Amino acid sequence: MYVAVKGGEAAIRNAHALLAKKRRGEESVPEIGLDQIAGQLSLAVDRVMAEGSLYDRELAALAIKQARGDLIEAIFLARAFRTTLPRFGASVPVDTGAMRIERRISATFKDLPGGQVLGPTFDYTHRLMDERLATKAEGAPSPLAGEGWGEGEEGREFGAVPTDGSHPSPPAPLPQGERGETRMPRVTDLLGGEGLIEPSPADDGTPPRDLTREPLSFPADRPLRLQALARGDEGFLLALGYSTQRGYARTHPFVGEIRFGTVEVSLHVEELGFAVPLGDISVTECQSVNQFKGSATEPPQFTRGYGLVFGQSERKAMSMALVDRALRFKELGEEKSAPAQDEEFVLSHCDNVQATGFVEHLKLPHYVDFQAELDLIRRMRAEAETAPGTEDMKEAAE
Repeated sequence: MYVAVKGGEAAIRNAHALLAKKRRGEESVPEIGLDQIAGQLSLAVDRVMAEGSLYDRELAALAIKQARGDLIEAIFLARAFRTTLPRFGASVPVDTGAMRIERRISATFKDLPGGQVLGPTFDYTHRLMDERLATKAEGAPSPLAGEGWGEGEEGREFGAVPTDGSHPSPPAPLPQGERGETRMPRVTDLLGGEGLIEPSPADDGTPPRDLTREPLSFPADRPLRLQALARGDEGFLLALGYSTQRGYARTHPFVGEIRFGTVEVSLHVEELGFAVPLGDISVTECQSVNQFKGSATEPPQFTRGYGLVFGQSERKAMSMALVDRALRFKELGEEKSAPAQDEEFVLSHCDNVQATGFVEHLKLPHYVDFQAELDLIRRMRAEAETAPGTEDMKEAAE
């Protein structure tokens, strides 16, 4: 049991003042602004938005500043603020096929419609400290013409300038959407055209359960699992995804495609009878391609794992896709053999806000509990010392 702690208000106020002083840091150094956090620590902001279930770059930057850079504390702040916001409705599902691409790669096909777009990534850096960043030099190196847009056919599709003086080939036309937007074909669509991968789940019109409005319950269907994974702790999901690569629920994945960019969010207005655009958000989508031996009712084919998160977070999206595929073992007729396949274990422990609260509650006063345990240990020791045969046992031990 817990006990109320009285007194110490002055000490608590002083603790708050010390926290604010530590947060500010050396006063001779200019205070960091929210625009600097949002612009220069953008990946940290993306993680807070994703795991805080709140897409607002300025608020996420504020939470990071208030939390002194502790991202889990910042996520907690974002979640708490989110509960105070009014709810107007549910958006129309975003169409990632019409994403305005900033980065798009595939580990399964080198040459694919639309090409490979390297974009902003650490993948090809050398992981060496860049001492130039320690200075306040203005500007950054400009990308070379055509660099980062693939090579060969892909590069020409994206307008890379040839170095031999020839004229670039005209770009291959990409499919157009209903409103004329350019659609980047998915790798899974290419496989689906040959029937080599399971079809996407059909939309039967049933609204998915909302994890933010009702408690998690089991068994959980795939939409609910994906909601929990989307705002789950990146480190926890990374460890589970890694475990599937080391033989625990081995699923033999390939990264079919990772794409990062902006998508339009729309809200269907009943009075108008159509969807109204609200704005754009940045998301990362990962579709994994996994082996499947087939079953009595299904032929051998590839299966899918899926990840979608706010901002640019490829590691999180990939981990999410790996765990999503592992959790589908039952519907695919596979054996359960690893923690990553246990939905109750995964979903009950992937939320870092809940995990933090339960672990850090141990700092609360447990004085009564500990005194009870202390008295119990003393009684047990006293009874053991007076029990018959205690002296004989001591002599035998000697």
